[in-house]
Amino acid sequence: MVFSSLFFVLLFLPVNLLCYAFAKTIQTKNRVMLIFSLIFYAWGEPVYVLLLIAVSFVNWALALGIGKSEDSSRRKWLLVAASAVSLFSIGVFKYAGFFLSQVKALTGFPAVVPSIALPIGISFYTFQILSYVVDVYRREVPYQPQFSKFLLYVSMFHQCVAGPIVRYQDVAAEITERKVSLPELGRGITRFTVGLGKKALLANTCSLIADTLLLSADTMAQPGAAAAMASRPAFSLWLGLLAFMLFIYLDFSAYSDMAIGMGLMIGFHYKENFNYPYLSRSVSEFWRRWHMSLGSFFRDYVYIPLGGSRKGTGRTVFNLLVVWGLTGLWHGASWNFVLWGLYFFVFIALEKLTLGKRLSRHPALSRVYLLAVVYFGWILFHFTDLGLMGLLLKGMLGLNGNGFIDFEGRTTLLNYLFFLIAALVSVTPLVKRMGAVLRRAGQTSVLAGGIYNVVNVGAPPVLLILSVLALAGNSYNPFLYFQF
Repeated sequence: MVFSSLFFVLLFLPVNLLCYAFAKTIQTKNRVMLIFSLIFYAWGEPVYVLLLIAVSFVNWALALGIGKSEDSSRRKWLLVAASAVSLFSIGVFKYAGFFLSQVKALTGFPAVVPSIALPIGISFYTFQILSYVVDVYRREVPYQPQFSKFLLYVSMFHQCVAGPIVRYQDVAAEITERKVSLPELGRGITRFTVGLGKKALLANTCSLIADTLLLSADTMAQPGAAAAMASRPAFSLWLGLLAFMLFIYLDFSAYSDMAIGMGLMIGFHYKENFNYPYLSRSVSEFWRRWHMSLGSFFRDYVYIPLGGSRKGTGRTVFNLLVVWGLTGLWHGASWNFVLWGLYFFVFIALEKLTLGKRLSRHPALSRVYLLAVVYFGWILFHFTDLGLMGLLLKGMLGLNGNGFIDFEGRTTLLNYLFFLIAALVSVTPLVKRMGAVLRRAGQTSVLAGGIYNVVNVGAPPVLLILSVLALAGNSYNPFLYFQF
């Protein structure tokens, strides 16, 4: 089940909110959310919901021992055991097949590499569990004595399958006690409908353009993929990659918007996960604005414990190498993701050494630099086949004998020009700033105040109606980050 489905929007979520509203006590409200969260997860993973519960229980029990113990040696061994359980789980289900396929390529063994289905959201909920156990070990959060409350934290359907990665310390108090005010309920509904509109109206359209002009994941696996890529005109490839660049931001940030909005509807306050990353002026800044919950996880639980930037230039570069190798691998068990992570490592290391100071003196040039680095970086993310990646790069330069533009590329641009402009505006804070200006003007102008109120009240239902119509009329509704 995905948030951008008619079943979820028109049935699952309304029924959930209705049951939640009728629950009188916080204990009953938590039970409602836990039941709905397990149903949500089991809807797509009827077997792997047991894995989620089992891994959660073992880690909860071990963290309980860590929290209660005063023996430093015992606490360390319990931390190691808890970490091993989580890492073994994600290792088996996400990376075992990849590792065995590499061993087979080198040695010929094993004869058959088992195909293991990837549990939805395992990367997200595993990191949440790890952060909780480590924070209990560090005495930064109190241990949770009730397993049901811990399981609610891990499995909450708002963010369990695709983030943001929520720290226990950010929601611990709200699991025990929370209230919902009408203004916050309104903010939550608005945030959810904005995310739904961003996904259904813009992200899906950008994905369709990218799959038409580049190659979809299914097409890449077919025998004629290389010939199809080599025949693409250069303009179509540049436009297709731009559409993919817009899609991946709109798709993932839309999911975070919807998760944050649903949290507000019931009194949870999840941290922001995106802050207009394409407006950054360096790769380092980009990663402080993109998928912020993942970046802060690697910073606090890998980079800083390794020594951060406190032990000299060489050690800093090594620590960055480890973090970005892991960041790439976290996104998928494939060499292209590892290369994608290392690609960003190179630029971040250069910025740490010398490039960052030079960029800071040229604000306009630094923005162009950032967009170029990220634009070409998405090639590594999109193509699992390195051969197809090479054909794409040659084609973008016209070296495949493929020409510059054809009827399909020109027609696609004209047909979707409005959506592309809207998508480009959506990756900036322009609309938000216009709203803020209108709100301030409304304090002194009756007309401006009236316009602001009409837009503020009318936008959510209009977005909801348009999104539902788009979803009803289109079965094309991918969500990229479900694979992680």
